[in-house]
Amino acid sequence: MPKVALYNIGGQQVGDIELKDSIFGVNVNVEAMHQVVKMLLANRRQGTQSALTRAEVRGGGIKPWRQKGTGRARHGSIRSPQWTHGGIVFAPKPRSYRYTLPKKIRRIAMKSALSSKVSDNNIIVLDELNFDAPKTKQVVTMLQNLNADSKTLIVLSEKNENVEKSARNIPNVKTSLVNTLNVYDILNYDKFIITKSAVEKVEEVYV
Repeated sequence: MPKVALYNIGGQQVGDIELKDSIFGVNVNVEAMHQVVKMLLANRRQGTQSALTRAEVRGGGIKPWRQKGTGRARHGSIRSPQWTHGGIVFAPKPRSYRYTLPKKIRRIAMKSALSSKVSDNNIIVLDELNFDAPKTKQVVTMLQNLNADSKTLIVLSEKNENVEKSARNIPNVKTSLVNTLNVYDILNYDKFIITKSAVEKVEEVYV
């Protein structure tokens, strides 16, 4: 079982914690993570892009000149794609980009992403994380104590408004719950800070 240090918000090590091999110690499957990240980004697309085809562009109803005898190329409409202000060939239309992958691949990708943070020594486990009131300075100080000044993802076991409000104004810092955690966020942030209770919940969900 991988063993990592357990810290408090002051940056002091207060013990060690053993992580489950089946979740935090698997072989990293890059292909599975790539597929899941592509799916997540595709599902975020609004799909509202739209352009006009030659049938939808206003005008162009009359033939610009007669078919033969002018010495110029034959044309039937000034709204053909080769004309300025003409229609768009294969114009994009509003559509859904959403698709899903098998649950097995998504689970492999999640375990691979978590394991990659452990193998790269970018995971920080906190014994607890709670503030009496929302205050951004408390999170800034905590990150400095933990040497997590780069892009940081903070994972909580349950909703905590004081922590979320304290962190939301800090650039490159994001809070997430275990049930909303996804592969893209794990890979997109350099440091992965997670509470001890959140680790236990992850191990229950992805056992």
